[in-house]
Amino acid sequence: MRLTTKGRFAVTAMIDLALHGSDGPVTLAGISDRQKISLSYLEQLFGKLRRHNLVESVRGPGGGYCLARPMADISVADVVRAVDEALDATQCGGRENCREEERCMTHDLWMTLNFKMYEYLESVALADLVAQQLTKVGGDVALLRDARRCGSGARSRSLSALA
Repeated sequence: MRLTTKGRFAVTAMIDLALHGSDGPVTLAGISDRQKISLSYLEQLFGKLRRHNLVESVRGPGGGYCLARPMADISVADVVRAVDEALDATQCGGRENCREEERCMTHDLWMTLNFKMYEYLESVALADLVAQQLTKVGGDVALLRDARRCGSGARSRSLSALA
C-alpha cells in the first residue's frame, strides 16, 4: 500500500516544475540537480506526465517542460495516476479473490481505505503544495506566477487568483 518512489518523485518533480516554471520551460537536468533524482528516471516520469496532459514539452534552445494546466487544476491524485502508481491496500488488487479465490472478511475495509486515500490525494492541488513550500522558505505566495508558459494559450496567473 506504500506510495513508491515513482509517485513520490513525480509529485516532487511537479512541485519543482511549478516553483521554477514561471520564467519559462524548466529542464529535467535542473530538476534532477535540485531534487537529486536521476535524469533518466525523470525522463521516464515526464513521458508519462506528458501523455496524461499534465506537462508540455518545448524543444530546442531554452526548451524544457512546463505545466499543461494551471497548478490549481492538477491534483496529487492526477500525478500519481499518471505515473501508474497503484495505491491499493487490498491483497487482491480489488478482484475480491483475497483468500483462496474468495473475498476476505476485511476486503471492504481495505477498499474503503483505497477510496479515502484517493479522495484525499484528489483534494490536494499542486498549487497547495507550492504555496506550502513558499511559506516554508518565506516566499511571497501572492507573487508566484502560474508556471504554464508552453503552448499558445498559456498565460501567467498569480496563485492568489487560482486559490
